[in-house]
Amino acid sequence: MQIGLVGLGKMGGNMRERIRNAGHTVIGYDTNPELSDVDDLSGLVDRLERPRAVWVMVPAGAATQHVVDRLGDLLEPGDVVVDGGNSRWTDDEKHAEELAAKGIGFVDAGVSGGVWGLKNGYALMVGGDEEHVERLKPIFDALKPDGPYGYVHAGRVGAGHFAKMVHNGIEYAMMQAYAEGWELLEKVDSVDNVREVFRSWQEGTVIRSWLLDLAVNALDEDQHLERLRGYAEDSGEGRWTVEAAVDHAVPLPAITASLFSRFTSRQEDSPQMKMVAALRKQFGGHAVESAEKA
Repeated sequence: MQIGLVGLGKMGGNMRERIRNAGHTVIGYDTNPELSDVDDLSGLVDRLERPRAVWVMVPAGAATQHVVDRLGDLLEPGDVVVDGGNSRWTDDEKHAEELAAKGIGFVDAGVSGGVWGLKNGYALMVGGDEEHVERLKPIFDALKPDGPYGYVHAGRVGAGHFAKMVHNGIEYAMMQAYAEGWELLEKVDSVDNVREVFRSWQEGTVIRSWLLDLAVNALDEDQHLERLRGYAEDSGEGRWTVEAAVDHAVPLPAITASLFSRFTSRQEDSPQMKMVAALRKQFGGHAVESAEKA
């Protein structure tokens, strides 16, 4: 299958490589000409065979809206656009309506896997009409992990990003729990090897997980996380999850508390946020602040 890919950063670049490794053709465009296969979006569309499929991997909000608007002008009826960034699900509904008026299909894809996705595959949560999703199934199969899991057609347009948003909210709470446990272990005099305690949990315990494995990786790099400032950003999905919970009267105390803990980290140097920052760097390559800036 042939597909266009807009946005070749940390995620998009690795996705292009994984799709190509599966035997498909990818025409990529990025504002960085060193990464691009074409000069502009018009050149990308011209290189694709009809009916075209274009996957967008750019930051949520204005950047995604700009690309979708431009593709709406360049594509033709029967083509399909996939938004694989971290867009809000309400934006998906707007984009689908705008493109449908021109006969262009729209699919939203929540993508999880971070910088490890090239090797391990990406978990995909997809929303959209069945006909559009089925057309893209070869690409989804190329991106997902090997085996029966890691892909779901979650529902209609918006369902993919809504599912990814909830996934990220859960991720916030899990990271916060590991961070709180790590700080408590570091605080007491009786435990003198916190890193090895975390390592011992990797097998045979009910709290073992990939996040725990990444926590051990981070502690191997910096045993007491002394080189990190206790500061962690939030990328938006945590806030949206809490807002959706309020709208639907669903109590989310753990996820909400983990979000507010990140806000606290911007007011003081939080030991817990050292672990959260370390985990975000491990799975997503997110930037961290060094302790020297504190």
